[in-house]
This record gives sequence, structure tokens and C-alpha cells, in this order.
Amino acid sequence: MKLYTRTGDAGETSLFDGTRVSKSDSRVDAYGEVDELNAWLGLARASRLDDDLDAEIVQLQRDLFALGAQLADPADKITDRVTKAALGDNDVARLEQVIDRLEADLPPLRRFILAGGSPAGAALHVARTVCRRAERRMVALQPPIDAVLVRYVNRLSDLLFVLAREVNHRAGAAETEW
Repeated sequence: MKLYTRTGDAGETSLFDGTRVSKSDSRVDAYGEVDELNAWLGLARASRLDDDLDAEIVQLQRDLFALGAQLADPADKITDRVTKAALGDNDVARLEQVIDRLEADLPPLRRFILAGGSPAGAALHVARTVCRRAERRMVALQPPIDAVLVRYVNRLSDLLFVLAREVNHRAGAAETEW
């Protein structure tokens, strides 16, 4: 199988159901943002995180593939055929549990903090902002997408903030308050 297909040479791509759309289509834009977010998480992982945090981020990357698949499927048929492409309320609850566990060991926030710190922490801060951008693209889609997907990315951005703080805390990188 060749990597290139030439089917996108005219500026179009296929959605999961085979529908051809412009690469500037809002749905393609939304799952492109999710793809960028996944790449930023890969950059954070390349900094050799502690095993427990690396495992959390690998799971997030898997979730993001599922999210992208659902965004590329306006007819909502992929989750019927591919169980690993399903995200639900249990996934949102899982993110909340990780947030609560990590926050328990962090110093409480007193003020806003500036993004930065260690390379992995800074990459996670960028990932958080890309996640928010993906969320904005997702809520603008018509017809609206499944509400659980919006809840998932909303909670994910919170988790990425906490992960950035945790990574920086473990690295001994001080937070700069605003």
C-alpha cells in the first residue's frame, strides 16, 4: 500500500462515510485540530516523562484518535463498528479522576500562571491551548456533535493544564505567577 493516494490533490478529502468534502470543511478543520493536539502530546512524551504520566498521555492519544474518527463520521456509524472509536461519559469521568489524583499533590493555585517550565511542561501548555481551539471548532459544527465529545475535550484541557503543572513540579521547574 502506498502512502500517497492522489485523491486529495484537488483539495478534497473523504469523510468516514465516503462523502467528499473540501479540506477547508469545518469538520475537517475540527479533526485536524485534534490531530495537532495529538502531535503536541507526542512531543511532550518525547521528553521522557515518568512512566505513570507517559501511560496517561498514551491513553489520551488513543482517545484523540477515537475523537478524530467520530468527527470524521457525521453519520455516527463508526462507533457501531469500531469499539475503540467510542468515547463516552466513562471517559470524561476517567479524566476527572486523573485530575483529582494529580491535583492532590500540587501546591494550590493562588494566581494565574504563565505557560512554560520544562520542555515537556511547556509542550503540555501548548497542547492545552490547541485543545481549546479544537473545542471551539467542535462546538461550531452543524449539525451539532454528540455533547459527550464536547465534555471530553473541555475536561481534557483541564487535565492538560494539571499535567503541565505536574510535569513542571516533578522537574523542579518553578511556576511563574502573573
